[in-house]
Amino acid sequence: MATTERDYYEILGLPRDASDADVKRAFRKLARELHPDVSELPDADERFRQVAEAYEVLSNPERRQLYDRLGHAGLRSGGFQPGHFDFGSLSDLFSAFFGDDLFTGATRPRRGRGADAAAEIEIELVDAAHGASVRVPFEVAVSCDRCQGNGAEPGATVSACDACGGIGQVQHVSRSAFGEFVRSQTCPRCGGAGRLVSEACRQCAGRGRLMEDRTLDVDVPPGIHDGQRIRISGEGHAGLLGGRAGDFYVRVRVRPDPRFVREGNDLLSTVDLTMTQAALGAAVTLPTIDGEEEVEFAPGTQPGSIAVLRGKGMPVLQGRGRGDHRVLVNVLVPETLDADQRRLLEDFQKLEHERTYRSDQGLFEKLKSAFR
Repeated sequence: MATTERDYYEILGLPRDASDADVKRAFRKLARELHPDVSELPDADERFRQVAEAYEVLSNPERRQLYDRLGHAGLRSGGFQPGHFDFGSLSDLFSAFFGDDLFTGATRPRRGRGADAAAEIEIELVDAAHGASVRVPFEVAVSCDRCQGNGAEPGATVSACDACGGIGQVQHVSRSAFGEFVRSQTCPRCGGAGRLVSEACRQCAGRGRLMEDRTLDVDVPPGIHDGQRIRISGEGHAGLLGGRAGDFYVRVRVRPDPRFVREGNDLLSTVDLTMTQAALGAAVTLPTIDGEEEVEFAPGTQPGSIAVLRGKGMPVLQGRGRGDHRVLVNVLVPETLDADQRRLLEDFQKLEHERTYRSDQGLFEKLKSAFR
């Protein structure tokens, strides 16, 4: 769900008459819980972005007043666009929002969290049912082993930037009839690093990171669905200045299997019975996700009947049990008959009576039952 569709007070868990101090406290509390440095929740990134956007609006008196009067439409008409939030370390986050380090009270250069890396793999439906280990190649930024990620040639001098005092940002104060405005920007001398080196690392040209081809053996859990992602913490791009690495996301695509249709955790397939097999009954070997299995069809099996193989479907992802395998019966009617076959069927037709056939639910209802 897009953030703009949700109430900002609801996101922070606040009443509409909350004070500025209440807004700040609520944001700090939620940021500690949802920041990627500390949270293992699968949707932590998106929830953190929502919390940060809500704070960006409600901590600003003018924006908050506009939002209270006109809602999200008023913010958009006023030119508000949500900011981009860099998931640096947790202490850096509070420095960015509150101007000081929550734990030490001092400003310092930001150690940037590395970006997330991503790859996509394709597996068969059978592998999705039983689980698989897949070797995944990808390219990722790693910390330079020559300079240990600090961008300085071994033996070079590293000093605090004299332009920004080692903070990485410079501030410009302007005055107007409405009061003082403070504008912060990245320090142009040090590029936001907060430090200067006498000689850049020769191997990484001062960047502190290099691109490297890697492979990971990724365990695909049984029951995974097409399009789901697997998160591997800390295997993404290396962070700046020793910041923690991002995460690695693997999107799993499950190839369609011509034998089955997947509906949630259930599987659906079809079986063709001849007219005589359906009338007399038969044992037929059918493919299942676990291999071939013999299934008994009773005499008088009707077209559109459903044979249910309990517990033979897909495993429940990160849960217990399995779905069912439903087999839809199709009865084949002869298209061509020789003289003997026609004579036999004509003799059978003469022997038919009202008890030979029985009325049953319509084929359409059976088809709907199959997909339920």
